[in-house]
Amino acid sequence: MAMVSIDLDMNRVTNERFLEKANSCAPKLKEFIVHPVSVVDIRKNGRDYPDVSVLDVPENIPNYHMKKGDKLCLDFGDHQVGYVTLKLAAVGSPQDAPAYFRLKFGEIAKEMVECSEDYDGWISRGWIQEEYIHVDVLPTTLELPRRYAFRYLEIETIDTSLKWQLVVEDVECRSVSSVDAADVKPLETEDEMLQKIDQVSIRTLQNCMQSVFEDGPKRDRRLWIGDLRLQALANYATFQNYDLVKRCLYLFAAQTREDGRVSACLFTEPQFIVDDTFFADYSLFFAPILMDYYEETGDIETLRDLAPCAFRQIELISQLFNEKELIEGEGSVPNMWCFIDWTEGLDKQAAAQAVYIYCERRARRIAEILGEAEKAEEMRLDIAKKTDAARNLLWDEEQGLFVSGEDRQISYASQVWMVLAEVVDPGKGGEIMDHVIAMDPEKGMVSPYMNHHFVEALLMCGRKEKALEHLKYYWGGMIKLGADTFWELYNPENPAESPYGSSIVNSYCHAWSCTPTYLLRKSM
Repeated sequence: MAMVSIDLDMNRVTNERFLEKANSCAPKLKEFIVHPVSVVDIRKNGRDYPDVSVLDVPENIPNYHMKKGDKLCLDFGDHQVGYVTLKLAAVGSPQDAPAYFRLKFGEIAKEMVECSEDYDGWISRGWIQEEYIHVDVLPTTLELPRRYAFRYLEIETIDTSLKWQLVVEDVECRSVSSVDAADVKPLETEDEMLQKIDQVSIRTLQNCMQSVFEDGPKRDRRLWIGDLRLQALANYATFQNYDLVKRCLYLFAAQTREDGRVSACLFTEPQFIVDDTFFADYSLFFAPILMDYYEETGDIETLRDLAPCAFRQIELISQLFNEKELIEGEGSVPNMWCFIDWTEGLDKQAAAQAVYIYCERRARRIAEILGEAEKAEEMRLDIAKKTDAARNLLWDEEQGLFVSGEDRQISYASQVWMVLAEVVDPGKGGEIMDHVIAMDPEKGMVSPYMNHHFVEALLMCGRKEKALEHLKYYWGGMIKLGADTFWELYNPENPAESPYGSSIVNSYCHAWSCTPTYLLRKSM
């Protein structure tokens, strides 16, 4: 019998056996020693993204004698996640004062020209990667205790004294990940942009695969279930690290709300703690993640262990449906009851209805595999009811599209999820996708997460050419702006956009952006 404990203060239930299984799948991180590839100059140019020019080769770094106000910006070649060590010395007279300097880390060049003192966003400025350091005695080897996510490192000498200068003799990063991109077979295509998109996708995924599938190695460094679903798919197409997916599934099932609901995310340090953030769509996604894992591995033991948790998510969210079999929001904050996308003013009813159908289809398949015929039949009937409601009440025949909410809003998200949920057949779905693209409704797509689902819906409807075209437009747009990992947010019409009040805290290596490698391998 499983050991279960209840935390009354947190309204949280912990399954100790599941935690043990999760811990048994913990990876041993691989380490890679990386040094700067050049000294660079990064300057504003009046556009959204600055100019980067190479000033010197790394061998000459020790020749820079840094006095008060001097800066040295190092480029590590591509995005790193790891621990930095600096070998420091002094030249001139004996050191008569502490070395006082600032280290500034940036995932992209844009971060290096932003001023942290001007930050006025709504999430903690503690995510800004900079350190102010005093060193009393030189020479020394300075090992920074924090893990950083970065490509660029700027060293600014705030002060030494008039009699001596600071010298950076060497800098290295001990980069860490549970996987190695060198193990992945390159995409077979002669299209150079698609090759580059695939490479950047793999790098993004690698840098997010740590002790768990992190959403972003800079921020938030947590295990989010919406990101996990997409990371797992990309992982199956590339690294095939099945234990890490299994570990994350058991972690989510190991700590739930007292009623069994899976949280949107988990904190991983100093111990695994379920967050108090809950999205209806994220809870539902536990079932597809489990089903995808089983289809990839055939691990029937894990399927049996975790199926009750998957079924419970369906049961709990089914309580949000009204007498017409339409889903309704919960709580007092409109449109915060599920995620879907960051699009401002997006009505989420239709998309949420479709997500429920999509996830219950996969939960039903789990029941069938496990021989739970009665449960599978209950789900079949429920899927039929919810699908009929979507077709009869959310379809606008005159406009030829699905509508959402009291204002009958039209959005990309509603159409995409109805297609993915098989509310319509692929032929009809293709017509809907063509129509919504031609209409280009005001409620567009903001996140790579939503853009992934858009491309997946196109592929499902046989619109491969349009899917590849969008991959090049959207993910290729980030590459043209210098991305070597894909970002948390990218709006082609406003590349500097941030949901947090300032792009300096945006994540520029983010899990839900890694899926082109999966989409490309799926379509080719």
